[in-house]
Amino acid sequence: MTKPLRLGIAGLGTVGIGVVKIIRRQAALLEARTGRPVVISAVSARDASKDRGISLSRYAWESDPVALALRDDVDVFVELMGGHEGPAKAATEAALAAGKDVVTANKALLAIHGQALAEQAEANGQVIRFEAAVAGGIPVIKSLTEGLAGNEITRIMGVMNGTCNYILTQMQATGQGYNALFEECGKLGYLEADPNLDVGGIDAGHKLALLASIAFGTKPSFDDIQLEGIQRITLEDITQAADMGFRIKLLGVAQRSARGLEQRMSPCLVPASSPLGQLEGGTNMVVIEGDAVEQVVLRGPGAGEGPTASAVLGDICDLARGLRIATFGQPAASLQDVPAAQTGLPAPYYLRMALQDKPGALAKVAAALGDAGVSIDRMRQYSHSEPTAPVLIVTHKCTRATLDIALQALEASDVVDDAPVALRIEEL
Repeated sequence: MTKPLRLGIAGLGTVGIGVVKIIRRQAALLEARTGRPVVISAVSARDASKDRGISLSRYAWESDPVALALRDDVDVFVELMGGHEGPAKAATEAALAAGKDVVTANKALLAIHGQALAEQAEANGQVIRFEAAVAGGIPVIKSLTEGLAGNEITRIMGVMNGTCNYILTQMQATGQGYNALFEECGKLGYLEADPNLDVGGIDAGHKLALLASIAFGTKPSFDDIQLEGIQRITLEDITQAADMGFRIKLLGVAQRSARGLEQRMSPCLVPASSPLGQLEGGTNMVVIEGDAVEQVVLRGPGAGEGPTASAVLGDICDLARGLRIATFGQPAASLQDVPAAQTGLPAPYYLRMALQDKPGALAKVAAALGDAGVSIDRMRQYSHSEPTAPVLIVTHKCTRATLDIALQALEASDVVDDAPVALRIEEL
């Protein structure tokens, strides 16, 4: 009989239990597709007595994930605990040191420690697979490392946080404001324990760091990502963007230039008719552009028990088949350490500001923009009952550096209340 692939699963939350269910339900199918049985030897979680809706009595139990990683009857350590420090990091390092391959859904761990872990894995002849860490059930890691391996990737972008996309699309669909929908997401269980990981763009930023590393052959550099969340987006922004034929998305964009690696995760306007503009609810989408393939659009569920567990099983099946690929698609030692670059390509920008309703205010705004070299394409002033008037401006193409000079002048003026909201209009 062919030797089975034996798993140790650390973390029995939604995804971990989903993996257990698939292995039980599809045991014959997995063996047929990989040529060997895929079995669970042992599991680990903080609370052995918790009711998880499925019996785990047939598996050995380890309260310490490091002990699980060191078991002789475990070939692959499946890390589904989360967190970039503590047990997840310690157990992953222990597994690699003990000669185990690792499958993980932990984006934060790899975005922050991925280079060191990849070097450790390759030094020991092991591999780390992490399809489930990015975009849930969408096979974007496999697409980059395998299907598109013959392409020079020119740009990668996408909507990678379902919670933010849900909030932004529901604002437009229901007319509710950000705060009301934020509370709704909390009640529905859509938010991380630290909500800023979602709405602050951190969760999606971790994913972008991993995709950029694979796409451009660079060391993961989460600290270099320009991060901006969706907290300042108002219902007025949603409505006004729609009036101009745009939708607002928390968009991750990475591209390499002569200046270095540009990585940003921020709210942007995209054409409403584009695939990204039509993306609704909690769905994720990743757009990959390459010199040979031109553009590939991948769309699917970005989270949830089934989709994420499906991605974990995809990695497990590859290991069962003997497929072994360097963590970030090429040897860790060959990954380049490139400088972070600010976005240099010109683009039009959407500006919203609260303008003092007094003579000469608009002239001062136009002068501040003009002095910085930013020209106005369109301007709208909306009816109001407050002392300040909401003003919307769409600029012609300019660089962000040029726009920042204008924004500093506007903030320093006596006619603009608070810092203006500035959103890039992304060309697709």
